Amino acid sequence: MTRSPRRATVGALTAALAALTVLAAGPAAAHGDPKVTDPHVLAHFDFAAGQTPENIALEPDGSADLTFAFARQVVRVDRQGHTRVLAALPAVAHPATPTVGAALVTGIARAGDGTLYVNYATGTPETGIWRIAPDGSAPERIAPLPADGFPNGLALDEDCGTLYAADSALGTVWSVPVDGGRPTAWATGPALAPTAALPFGANGIKVKDGAVWVSNSARGTLLRIPVRPGPERAAGPAETRASGLTAIDDFAFTGHGDTVLAALDTVHELALVRPDGTHKIVLTGADGLQNPTSVAVHAKSVYVNSAAFYVPRGQDPNLLLARISKNKL
Repeated sequence: MTRSPRRATVGALTAALAALTVLAAGPAAAHGDPKVTDPHVLAHFDFAAGQTPENIALEPDGSADLTFAFARQVVRVDRQGHTRVLAALPAVAHPATPTVGAALVTGIARAGDGTLYVNYATGTPETGIWRIAPDGSAPERIAPLPADGFPNGLALDEDCGTLYAADSALGTVWSVPVDGGRPTAWATGPALAPTAALPFGANGIKVKDGAVWVSNSARGTLLRIPVRPGPERAAGPAETRASGLTAIDDFAFTGHGDTVLAALDTVHELALVRPDGTHKIVLTGADGLQNPTSVAVHAKSVYVNSAAFYVPRGQDPNLLLARISKNKL
């Protein structure tokens, strides 16, 4: 019997993730840690309709722009939990995305003028970075990415006009001019690569203070890649800033220097990662997390997407909202 993309995804990921080694979280909380409190689910989504939130970008008013991976949609959720569709990526014939099979929308980044950029992974020549203009016009692809790759997280450095896409299958960070064009393999190497146990390497990605930060799901690591000075803005050597982060997906900075909140997908947890690399768990499945995939921080609010990709219980994809103390954003 032919397996559906959904079932194929579940089987492949479950088997791969079973091989991960769970490492200790490190020492007890430091006194200066920001506190995450008052979690509640802001919006529930329809798993059967493919409303599996994969990534998040925030609007100035605190609304959340989400990618619904398997529905191929970008939606906006307001602070009251109301959801509306902003755009849908076109269906493709015979999608063949590595590991998954189906076409899916993954990373999202927002420019200051409201333009949204998303990664579309299809396993076909339609794979690439797509632009969604604020005027509601149809999405357009601005840059191709390899059909045999899995473009996942997406980050925008608006100051230098560059988009960075983390490719989970090829273990590569691609750079693309914000106006579009051919991609450049900006960073590669073992630190970004997947493993035999888990076919998802480089995953989440952010730009901060002259560096590109990347998570590697297979290796449970958080990396910092400095951007070298000069017109080429080449990648420096990758530095491992934290390890032992089981199945880390995307992440966000809290506003406390290099302190990070990271979604730990398969263990249904949100970790606070300190600048020294130690971490503690601040939210769990008991708070409503079901395979959390991404995080965003706005003022004193924390947003966490849960995609419920392979949760046997509940299957409640959702957007959770919490508060963060002493945030300096």
